[in-house]
Amino acid sequence: MTSYIISRPIAVIMSFTALIIFSVIAYLKLPISLLPDIDVPELAVRVDYPNTSPEAIEANVLAPIRQSLATMQDIRKIESVASNEAGMVKISFEYGARMDLAYVEANEKIDRLMDQFPREMERPQVLRVNSTDIPVVRVHVTPTNNRDLLEASKLTENVLRKRLEQIEGLSLVDINGLVFEEIQIEPNSERMRIYAITEDDILQSIQNANQELGGIQVKDGQYQYFLRMASRLVDTESIESIPIIKDGDYIELKEIASVRFASKKESGSHLLNGDNSIVLNLHKKSSTDMTLLLPKVKETLSVFEKDYPNISFTTTQDQSIFLKAGINNLLSSLFFGGFFAFAVLFIFMGNPKLPLIMGISLPCSLTISFLFFYFFGLSINIISLSGLALGLGMLIDNAIIVLENIHRKREEGKELIVACTEGVSEVKGALVSSVLTTLAVFVPLIFLNGISGVLFYDQALSVAIILTVSLGVAFILLPLLYKLFFSNFQVKGQTDSLFFKILVNKFNKIHKAVFSKPLIAFFVMLIILPFGYFAAMQLPVQGMPSINRTDLIVKINWQEPISLQENIRRTQQIIGNPKDGLLESDADIGIADYLLQISNASIQETVAYLNFNSTQSRNKNILSIKKEIDSKYPKANVNIEEAPNAFELLFSTSNPYINIKWRLPSSAKENLNDSLQQSFPVTDFEAGKSLVKETNIVINILNNKLLQYNIPQELLYKKLQYILTNYPVTNLKSFSKVTPIVLMESHDRTLSQLIANNIITTSSGVNYPLSTFVKIDYAQRPKHILADASGIYYNMIYNPSNKEENLEQNPTFQLSKIRNWIVENGLLAEIEGEYFSNQKNLQDLLFILLISIALLYFILAAQFESFWQPLIVIFSLPFGIAGAILFLWIGGATLNIMSAIGMVVMLGIMVNDAILKIDTINRNLSSGIQSNVQLTEAIHLAGIVRLKPILMTSITTILALCPVLIAGGLGAELQTPLVLSVMGGLIVGTGTALFLIPLVYYIVKRKFVQ
Repeated sequence: MTSYIISRPIAVIMSFTALIIFSVIAYLKLPISLLPDIDVPELAVRVDYPNTSPEAIEANVLAPIRQSLATMQDIRKIESVASNEAGMVKISFEYGARMDLAYVEANEKIDRLMDQFPREMERPQVLRVNSTDIPVVRVHVTPTNNRDLLEASKLTENVLRKRLEQIEGLSLVDINGLVFEEIQIEPNSERMRIYAITEDDILQSIQNANQELGGIQVKDGQYQYFLRMASRLVDTESIESIPIIKDGDYIELKEIASVRFASKKESGSHLLNGDNSIVLNLHKKSSTDMTLLLPKVKETLSVFEKDYPNISFTTTQDQSIFLKAGINNLLSSLFFGGFFAFAVLFIFMGNPKLPLIMGISLPCSLTISFLFFYFFGLSINIISLSGLALGLGMLIDNAIIVLENIHRKREEGKELIVACTEGVSEVKGALVSSVLTTLAVFVPLIFLNGISGVLFYDQALSVAIILTVSLGVAFILLPLLYKLFFSNFQVKGQTDSLFFKILVNKFNKIHKAVFSKPLIAFFVMLIILPFGYFAAMQLPVQGMPSINRTDLIVKINWQEPISLQENIRRTQQIIGNPKDGLLESDADIGIADYLLQISNASIQETVAYLNFNSTQSRNKNILSIKKEIDSKYPKANVNIEEAPNAFELLFSTSNPYINIKWRLPSSAKENLNDSLQQSFPVTDFEAGKSLVKETNIVINILNNKLLQYNIPQELLYKKLQYILTNYPVTNLKSFSKVTPIVLMESHDRTLSQLIANNIITTSSGVNYPLSTFVKIDYAQRPKHILADASGIYYNMIYNPSNKEENLEQNPTFQLSKIRNWIVENGLLAEIEGEYFSNQKNLQDLLFILLISIALLYFILAAQFESFWQPLIVIFSLPFGIAGAILFLWIGGATLNIMSAIGMVVMLGIMVNDAILKIDTINRNLSSGIQSNVQLTEAIHLAGIVRLKPILMTSITTILALCPVLIAGGLGAELQTPLVLSVMGGLIVGTGTALFLIPLVYYIVKRKFVQ
């Protein structure tokens, strides 16, 4: 096959040229995003019900929704949270469920329930969770004069949003912080009493004055017209002039009430650097190239700045930083890998043509890989790029092995075509086996449960693509290039460089020493394993590697029934105080208006984003912020977290580490939960949301007084609605603009004053003080009501800041105490949480790793035609892992996703070297063994033959990664654990391939000889 290929150079060159052209076209069509378009199997139903208690929302809205949605297929878990004025139902499905169909079905079920819901409540909103729901950037619109926020809101809603949505690639512009306009009518209680006018009279008069006839047609001769009532309500003056008729007399509305345009009562707000602002979260389409989208957004914003000089436009939380870091990492790996491969080949071979062949083959392999990306529907993202980076080391390894083997055949005096043919065929089986063994590690990982399995699909597929392409290039293009470059070049004997000859001399001495005392050498090599185990016990474990961030998130729950305005004042006070090195800050205060808002919030909560000019300033201010809040507002609950990025939002979970849930019978005493909480046996736990209480005002209706004065309850309820809420009257319509008209009481008066200064008028016209019929009390009521498919529950939770705290050290003992507490109190309870999910995931991972090892063994057994030789390769792997862990420990890194990826890269190269080493030994022994001396010589000869490619591969890989350790920036911080694990593993793995594997082979084989 190889001889046929190299005999047709033009056909091969044209074929590869065509492949590269098509690959470039495919690359230009590939979507570029931060993460794969992951269809997360979750739905959320958000409920907004102003002026409603958690109890009412749970009973009237959330319970029917849960009961209806619980009948959907593939549901894994359903839970709900009811809060003041809002509620949320979260539904988790099994992975593999059709979320598009589930979304449609959930909406249909909500539509069927609409008749059961309160009429004044808006339709609940069904939301899908998707990786593309993470905003790529946040744009802040801030008027230079805070008083112009209403005008800025109109501009944002009617102009800016539409112009941004016209940018190709944007799917949604999600807004928070808008201020809406309404017409407020504030009656004068004294004047109403004088004229004997009630709120019902005002309400009826305004509604009558704003009626429309609808679609009425009249005929006038041969013409036919549609009639339209010319509404008298066009502005505040027309409303003020509305006549109110009472007992035959009338007065104008302005005589008894004030009418004005004003901002609508808000439940949330947004600040930028302490000033009122509007924020736009920009979401991209799944197929959009993020690197091209962000420049278009910034270009549009520059146009806005020219068109609207009185408004500033600021961007924060740009998520493209991580994607750029991933692309730069791949490019730097390719550049340094190619450069050092060129240098190492030149130093070892002493011929500049071999590095030139490598310089042609590497970009070809990488470019052709993108064609297969297009065919398999992959996008260019952090996950697939990491797969390419993984395969890049193997790609260089394969190319070096093939080139070195062909060149060695030439040095042995063989003809050019024969050298190319034999050089490829000799290593073909070993290289195919090494690729299959690498895939044997990756492919089973796609069967992991949850998001990890979905993400590994992209990585495993990209690794399979680049390894397969690299084999094709190594077996087809490399021998052809070698033939073309060396067609007029005569190789005379050994052409090894002086440097390599020195290395061979050192190798011979060490090899002789090792095999003179094989058992002693073997046990000396084993020493590295306990050192690796010791280092592993010291290493902290985390998800993504720690990076030097300059930004953070401060989440504040004031734990007091404060108003939105007070929340804004407190937040401005905390954020507005001078902070050393603070560049920018923004805060979502109260209930946010985002369409894609999944989490529940309350008016008493704030989520602030702070960005500093350095990591030192950030760390310095973390303590000062907490100290300031604790000293001024001791009741406040403060959480300081890392600023969210796509990885954290995707991998983070809202589930407690350990969650103890119990239910109470309807006959249980109201204070039973208090006593249960006090008797809880483990002090590390804290009360969950369900046990948090807040002070509520309770208006008690004095029914005996209502009966005594013959006043219906409906009249009293309506009066309370008039004075305690902005009561909707009608809408003022002008073209497409709709302005609500509301009836309201003065906000300057307290609740006691409102009750004391208002009267209730009977149908007969008799007035009674409102305070006669109501009594005001204060009570502690639940702030949240939690429920699942079985109903309402209460919970205690454990969320350690460090997963190595005392509960984690002995969870079995602590959980047994909790189970005894459950039995003693006769509770219907269950224990769940992230701890148990992690245990299950760990068990799944161990099972999958066992499958990977079994696949590895099967492939190697088929390659070597032996049952014991694959065990030598598998036995060598812990040594590489120990070396990687030692380097991570010395370098102060952690065990994380990136270091794990580095270990996989390192193990792939180690397995490759081990396979080739054993394959060469087997070929040397193919004629049979007559003595131990012959066995030793065969092993030594294999060591000499494989010394050059093993050293070249290891040195090239290590040198290519060294620049990451001295570079700075986000990309280097993310890659450092990967680099340390690869370097440590390869340094140990190189010694393993050179000495341990042949030594174990010798010891085991010698037993068979004897």
